[in-house]
Amino acid sequence: MATMTTSLAFTGDATVNRYLSTNHVALLVGLVLDQHVPTERAYIAPRELARRLFTDLDAATVASLPVSEIESCFRQPPALHRYPGVMARRVHRLCRHVRDRYDGDAAALWTGVGDASVLYDRIRALPGFDERLTRVLVALLGKRLGVRPTGWERVAGDYALPGRRSVADVVDRDTLQQVRTYTRAHARISA
Repeated sequence: MATMTTSLAFTGDATVNRYLSTNHVALLVGLVLDQHVPTERAYIAPRELARRLFTDLDAATVASLPVSEIESCFRQPPALHRYPGVMARRVHRLCRHVRDRYDGDAAALWTGVGDASVLYDRIRALPGFDERLTRVLVALLGKRLGVRPTGWERVAGDYALPGRRSVADVVDRDTLQQVRTYTRAHARISA
């Protein structure tokens, strides 16, 4: 598994942050789980899931397990998510997709992609990735991980702009709080 060049800072735990920075499947799982729970909890969950499975978190391993086993890991106290059953099934589908379409290599989604439209389509096809989350991942890849196929800013939309709009802009605890403030204000405006 290729190592990312930038350390991500989504949690207060340096070990978990390194794990997210070196395990592409864990990063995708964290992104899927980053809804209806605090960001730190969403991104700690992939490392905890790996611990509960007694293995490194990789797409082939998770995909090969019965979904009931993944659900059991999610439900074990403390639950990995506010909606453990739904999210366990979503993570299982995500891992099956990565295993079946990318031979288990999550980085193959973006490695060597020269056109951001292709990148967008690949990410958007992932189970659990709606339009917003797809744009966030494109922005995260561009801003934090140096993956910048032609047109990535256009595809990422507002998430490519300077500011603190999403996890793509998080570099420490302060910027995480700024993203929270932005998303709360934006949610009120959208409501």
